[in-house]
Formats: sequence, structure tokens, C-alpha cells
Amino acid sequence: MLADSNPLVLSALSEVFERDARFSLLTTSATAEGFLATATRIPAQVGIIEWNLPAMGGARLMEQLRDEPSAPRIVVYGDQASESHLGALAAGAAGFVPRSGAVGMLLDTCLAVAQGKMVFPYLDVRDLQNNLLQTLSRREADMLEALSRGLTNRELSKELGISANTVKFHLSNLYDKLSVRSRAQAIAYYYSSKQKQNP
Repeated sequence: MLADSNPLVLSALSEVFERDARFSLLTTSATAEGFLATATRIPAQVGIIEWNLPAMGGARLMEQLRDEPSAPRIVVYGDQASESHLGALAAGAAGFVPRSGAVGMLLDTCLAVAQGKMVFPYLDVRDLQNNLLQTLSRREADMLEALSRGLTNRELSKELGISANTVKFHLSNLYDKLSVRSRAQAIAYYYSSKQKQNP
């Protein structure tokens, strides 16, 4: 699945994927809303989106896709100078390619993502290890902050306006990102990170 607001870019990308026998292009869209509507109906392994996709943008689109069981793994392309690669990672993308990158780089990234890998070539992993909080989505960050106040799953559901099942889903993602196994470990990580930021 492909999404780009520029018809010329969308056409060129479509041609690239249609010519490569390793891929099957299922659909294209010029908006985030169009991509979302299609992704809920047509199962695809990988979705490639422009970071500043109208109207809701890449981050909001990925947030909407998170609750879809058959959502594609997302590869984002954008301007590296704008640090959109960091935003893409925080939003839950599986890969990032700079807009100025070679076509081969995009294809290789899509293949790696289809195999379950994460591809972020311009990130310094040491920085992420120093503060994994930066990798959290806005929803996950809100949940961690609420967790630190001792809220139960039911209270989290009420405060964040989401179902109990969605709370469990976000908690599972949160634990994975922080490399912890429990609520207590997540809260401990939260407070230790805050202390490092404000010694």
C-alpha cells in the first residue's frame, strides 16, 4: 500500500513497485484518511507513507491503525533534517527512508520490514538506550505517566477514554518498548529516567 499527496510521486512510486516482482502493489491513496479506510478492508504486509500526509499526518494515521489487527507495518519517508525519523519511530513505524534516498534503499527497507525487522538508519541507538521514553507514542507516554500515579487498568480506561482491552494492548506495547515485564518495572523506569533528566 502506498500513500503520497503528490500525484507525480505516487505515480512514480507505483511504477517502481509494480516493476519489481518481489512486491504486489494493492492500492494507492493521496490522503491519510484514504489509506486508513483501505487498510481496514484490504490486508497488506507493508504500507509506505509520506510523513506529512494530509490531512491527519503520518503520526495520527499510525495511531489510528494501532487498534487494527490486520494493519500493515509502516515505512515512513520524509525529510531527515526535520527529525521526522524520530517522530516516525515514536509513532510506531517499522522503518524510515529519507525522501532524498535512493529507490533501492526504499525497496530494501520494505523487504526488511516485511520480514519483521525495524529499519531506522539515521538513529543513534545509544541515544535511544539512554532514554527509551522518547520512543513512546503520545498515548503510551500518557499511560506511563498515569501508571506512575498508581492508576488501575479500570482507572486508566476511564481517564484515557479507551476500552479495557485497548489499555492492555497499549500496556503490552509500553512494556516491550521499555524492555520491562511488569507495571512496577515500568514505573521504576519512569522515575529513574525523570531523575536523570532533572538531577
